[in-house]
Amino acid sequence: MTQTIATRQPSEPEELRPAQLPCTGCSCCSAALCKRGRNDIGECIAHTPSEHAVTVAGCPCSAETTRGTHSWRAAMLRITKHATENPMSDQAESILRALAGDEMEFEDPKGHLRTLRSVRYVTGSQQGYQITDFGRRYLTALTEPRFTTPVEVEAVDLKVRTARVVVVGWHMEEAVTVLLDPLRHSTGLKAEELTGRFLEAKANCYAKAAADIVLTRIQIAPPLPENWMTGGTGE
Repeated sequence: MTQTIATRQPSEPEELRPAQLPCTGCSCCSAALCKRGRNDIGECIAHTPSEHAVTVAGCPCSAETTRGTHSWRAAMLRITKHATENPMSDQAESILRALAGDEMEFEDPKGHLRTLRSVRYVTGSQQGYQITDFGRRYLTALTEPRFTTPVEVEAVDLKVRTARVVVVGWHMEEAVTVLLDPLRHSTGLKAEELTGRFLEAKANCYAKAAADIVLTRIQIAPPLPENWMTGGTGE
């Protein structure tokens, strides 16, 4: 007589693969998910099935409000370009400055607060508005000195979509990590063509930390004058 032994089939996805270690920085994700999320402007939610999207939405480990994440770097670039290339009206900026100085009395006849909230420069309601770190970054970008400087691309990391660059006007030796795709889009070069290239960009060269460097107006650097490397003038 042949005996049939029933075997139990896995019923949950977690039973089909090794358990993921929880993230130590949040309560919503695994450590592996947050590592991917930090290195993607789409954050953790971009690497999550739709049925779990609500759980990981706004994960602090990959959020644009968390310094050093890809989405934060993208936000710093967006805000800097907003301030330097397409600034808001004087009335909107005056509201930001009032909130930055903890002034609660200001006029808004044209409804600028609606726009300031939509770009996340201001939070709160009529009971009390507050300027956000993004709003403060916008105000800083309006006035901080920016200089045209050579930028040497030392290396690119295709996996996490970053580039290691030397921003000559900021520091001749210390490298800066920037997002790879803005370099590609601005220069028209492929990622593998960027390593070793000299670019030219506008940068906030008085920044105190490498992470605070924001490059705009990126382009391929013009050719150096002939004999420049040997001390000649090229004339």
